Amino acid sequence: MKIKYSSRFVLRNAALCSVALLSFLNTSCSNSTDISNNDNQGKENISGGAIEVWLTKGDQSVKLQQQNNATFSTAPSTGTSIEVDASKIFQTVDGFGYTLTGGSVDVINQLTPAKKQELLNDLFSTSGIAVSYLRISIGASDLSSEVFTYNDIPSGQTDPTLSQFSLSKDLPLIQMLKDILAINPTIKILATPWTAPVWMKTNGSAIGGNLKTEYYTTYAQYFVKYIQAMKAQGIKIDAITPQNEPLHPGNNPSMYMSSTEQAAFIKNGLGPAFRTANMNTKIITYDHNCDNPAYPLAILNDPAANPFVDGSAFHLYAGDISVLSNVHNLFPNKNIYFTEQWTSSLGGFSGDLDWHMKNVIIGSMRNWSKNALEWNVANNTSFGPHTPGGCTQCKGAITVTNNAAYDKNVAYYIIAHASKFVPANSQRIASTQATNLSTVAFKTPAGKAVLIVQNSSSTNQTFTIKYNQQTAPVTISGSSTVTYVF
Repeated sequence: MKIKYSSRFVLRNAALCSVALLSFLNTSCSNSTDISNNDNQGKENISGGAIEVWLTKGDQSVKLQQQNNATFSTAPSTGTSIEVDASKIFQTVDGFGYTLTGGSVDVINQLTPAKKQELLNDLFSTSGIAVSYLRISIGASDLSSEVFTYNDIPSGQTDPTLSQFSLSKDLPLIQMLKDILAINPTIKILATPWTAPVWMKTNGSAIGGNLKTEYYTTYAQYFVKYIQAMKAQGIKIDAITPQNEPLHPGNNPSMYMSSTEQAAFIKNGLGPAFRTANMNTKIITYDHNCDNPAYPLAILNDPAANPFVDGSAFHLYAGDISVLSNVHNLFPNKNIYFTEQWTSSLGGFSGDLDWHMKNVIIGSMRNWSKNALEWNVANNTSFGPHTPGGCTQCKGAITVTNNAAYDKNVAYYIIAHASKFVPANSQRIASTQATNLSTVAFKTPAGKAVLIVQNSSSTNQTFTIKYNQQTAPVTISGSSTVTYVF
């Protein structure tokens, strides 16, 4: 999954981007981050309305705690202001969440039944932080305790009819998904493989190698069988990506898949297989870093692959989050997703809160993503389990410390500041930004406005929220995140 160094270091050194491509993108497309859809207008009378204020401080002295309400009035604004405009509507939100890795399941299952239920309620219920989107691996990820697929057979053998296909090694994950669905029946689930079964690969190994072209249709049926088997368990797979991090073949497990290969697999295998099986599971391409938009664009530009593709997914271990808008501008009828970003065991709470709020939550949403996902849900105190060679520094949203206790880490609060207040089917609306203040705003299905603000300055910042010709002066602590609900 990961290259093992700070995402901030990678981002600052992401000169790997194709300068020529990005130059083309930036000159060929307008910046659509604040382009409005004027077909959806409407304002509400909120004069004198209360504003809920939920705060997390970078120094950890306050973590997702409700503060005294602010109040709108008709007083004129002075100084810095952030204006929220509900008449300008952008993408509809699918949700916020994490990857429920096999390792996450293992450590959560170590909790006592009562403590486990408490944690699941904390994560997935509306009385908790209401996580609304999960990513899972098809077979093992590098944060599983062992490497496996759903069609492992003895070395030297093949199984082109997939007669040995079985979900048996993922029964604990399946049961936990059922427990989660009992709490939130509408949660969306994205599934992605780290590798195909090794007998389908050019190198016969779980690490690296390519999918053999003669197994394109067989591997497509592997996806079909997986989705059907999960459905039989009562679990709907909303979307898949053909390969996690297709340009990172050194992980365990992993598989290399070029854009040419992925386009061929989609148009010659996966897409037709889904069509024949009458599946509405979305196919989302790429699922890798923002430094290579040429990859998803190559697939979207393929006239035979394009009709099967719902959109493109990104990580941010390299590149810049604005690339999501560049891809959206070229293919506005295709969706954008943000599917993974880790927090490191070597990182600090304040720095990670600031960077992830600005990039993963605010940045991805302002650049058209329908979701925003941090990496793993949970780990143990040794940052495991993981496969041999898997990520040793990946810090989940939760650390299970013993069978009756767990700690909430920075990724919990990063997601919580959005997931708790911005349910699925909310719409992003326009919000201005200011020096040191990054913002994103939403209108919920219930008609509430939600404004998320990250203060990157170490000092308190006072500004005025402007909404529907009303104003409310507020102050945000230094190095802090606030979610305002009104």
